[in-house]
Amino acid sequence: MTTDAGPTPGTTLTSGIHTDELDATVRPQDDLYRHVNGSWIRSTEIPDDKARYGSFTILAEAAEEAVRDIILRSQEADQGTEARKIGDVYASFMDETTLENVGSGPIDPLLGEIDSITDLGQVLTMAGRFERLGVSGFIQLFVDNDPGDPESYVVFLEQSGLGLPDESYYREERFADIRDKYREFVAAMFPLAGFTENAVRTEHVITLETALAAAHWDNVTTRDSQKTYNRMPWADAAALAPGVDLATWVAAIDAPAGAFDTVVVREPDFLTGLAEQLTSQPLDAWKDWLRWQVIRSSAAYLTSAFSATNFSFYGTALTGAPKQRDRWKRGVSLAQGALGEAIGRIYVQDHFDESSKAAMDDLVANLVEAYRQSISGLDWMTDETRERALDKLSKFTPKIGYPDVWRDYSKLQLRPDDLLGNVRAVASFEVDRELGKIGSPIDRDEWFMTPQTINAYYNPGFNEIVFPAAILQSPFFDATRDAAANYGAIGAVIGHEIGHGFDDQGSQYDGDGRLQDWWTEADRAAFEERTKALIAQYDALVPTETPDDHVNGALTIGENIGDLGGLAIAWKAYLISLDGQEPPVIDGLSGAERFFLSWAQAWQMAIRPEEASRLLSIDPHSPNEFRCNQIVRNIDEFYATFDVTEKDALWLDPAQRVTIW
Repeated sequence: MTTDAGPTPGTTLTSGIHTDELDATVRPQDDLYRHVNGSWIRSTEIPDDKARYGSFTILAEAAEEAVRDIILRSQEADQGTEARKIGDVYASFMDETTLENVGSGPIDPLLGEIDSITDLGQVLTMAGRFERLGVSGFIQLFVDNDPGDPESYVVFLEQSGLGLPDESYYREERFADIRDKYREFVAAMFPLAGFTENAVRTEHVITLETALAAAHWDNVTTRDSQKTYNRMPWADAAALAPGVDLATWVAAIDAPAGAFDTVVVREPDFLTGLAEQLTSQPLDAWKDWLRWQVIRSSAAYLTSAFSATNFSFYGTALTGAPKQRDRWKRGVSLAQGALGEAIGRIYVQDHFDESSKAAMDDLVANLVEAYRQSISGLDWMTDETRERALDKLSKFTPKIGYPDVWRDYSKLQLRPDDLLGNVRAVASFEVDRELGKIGSPIDRDEWFMTPQTINAYYNPGFNEIVFPAAILQSPFFDATRDAAANYGAIGAVIGHEIGHGFDDQGSQYDGDGRLQDWWTEADRAAFEERTKALIAQYDALVPTETPDDHVNGALTIGENIGDLGGLAIAWKAYLISLDGQEPPVIDGLSGAERFFLSWAQAWQMAIRPEEASRLLSIDPHSPNEFRCNQIVRNIDEFYATFDVTEKDALWLDPAQRVTIW
């Protein structure tokens, strides 16, 4: 397949590059990211309600406006229709008068039930009920296809129970200030719910969460597909928590019969650590922890005092954003979380050009062909592993734009005057929908992002790459511009997602989505030699916004492999699209220059230091400046395009450059 992925014949070619924003004071050989984005970053003020602002955010804002229009129209739809449900859940959030009048009333009954708890079994029952109430518990459950048997669904149990972003926040010195602010936050929230003796209650919460965090696996270990695949009968899972009857927790979830007969326990040590705390900590401490989960999980749906105090920590303290988002924006987020695909069905009717889907089909075909050619020519891979890699590539399923089958919301009942009731109804609906998958055939039509989402993903269990409608626009894709910019942006995104099938974790799944070792020992060693070199490169990087912190190369390795393979393969796919023809010069830029400038343009972002620090700890993606710059340092074509030499800041000795795919 060779298509230019650009304008139709007879139309005027555009470069797709914002040449007026290029920073002439920064050479691309020294800093491609700031050559393209530096002027924009300096002149852009991050909106007060955001922790970061850039290409993804700008598109998300446009989608948010479009969804708001859909929601407002939905408020006029007939009662009981799917559209009216969209309008009703939004209306319940926007009715501030009712929320202020009822105060903490919506959570008082549940808090009253916690007051009456007299033993550990009732603690477990309440934690199980939390699953259906949209309240955080100490175990998170979800359903996915079984990595060992990808044609069947299984329940996964995952560590949970923390109010801070992850376990590192409870132990690392650099987060001491955040811990102090969290303690103040907990102490400020209890009185809003009518509690006294709040110093004691706060200490209970902090002590318990710190103990739970000590039993958590770190975020590098939880990336490991093999270590976290612990499939076992329920009896074996329960035995990991001695002295605790986890069957009580399961019974309270009210799952279909047999749903928990077999489970995957992602972090077995956590169940053991949880049992230790459940059996050793005072009952009053656990009751305060339960109360805290109710308050914290419900705060955004209560009075302005609850919501503002909640934002003061999770917004300002953690991310640096000084202002809470406008209420209508938060209402849009709630509606999308409740009925995302119902909104998405209308969104694609209003905003998606079907010709974009056809162009993306061609782009994907060229990317897959580029991967096929690259894998076929790898000098470090034996024929045995190569054959299996090509088999996996041949089984990739691309999904573009929107689902073929839309989600059914007919059983979800919502009211325009009961916000927290709606939140709980949505939570219960999702629990039923997820657990209802157990024993059913795999639904390969299911999407795990809505069409209006500005993102994309690879699902190893389904061996699929998914590109929602909303990302198929500038700066990622534009049918009116020359192909080079499209391949440098959306082409690299496609290549990135395909690359996840061959990253350090995705490469452990075969073409059918089964977690199994299809590599020879020598090939896996050669692969890991390259990934270790890439980890070392990123470990040495220090973001501009957080000069005291380094990137975690082990945490980000999967995404870095995706970026590296994505850009390298996108370049090969661009050459395939040219079919031997010389690309035109547009706006004084060659095709190769447009390709790399478009790559940099896609990562445009300004970020607050607090948010940069938070993401370094929990985000498997590297900071945007390095997603741009560090990747091109490993791409030989970048050196040729901009005549990069040893004297330039982005020079990397050829012996140190990493090529994987």
